[in-house]
Amino acid sequence: MRSFFESDLGFYYGVGVFIIGVFVVGMATFAVLNPGGVGTVELVGLSGGFFLFMLVYFIAISIQRLEGGDSV
Repeated sequence: MRSFFESDLGFYYGVGVFIIGVFVVGMATFAVLNPGGVGTVELVGLSGGFFLFMLVYFIAISIQRLEGGDSV
């Protein structure tokens, strides 16, 4: 496991997974604390925007891998 995070790409993948986890925990916590606070339109917009952000993040990692950078 340690050798995975010693490479640049492994670290970037780990950060991406951590960010997804923080988003999911944050949304779940908000839903429990304030169940009527976010409407469907806002929730879809927020989740869709986050999905697009993470998609671009992981595409950028894939492009770096194709450039012949650090291999996992």
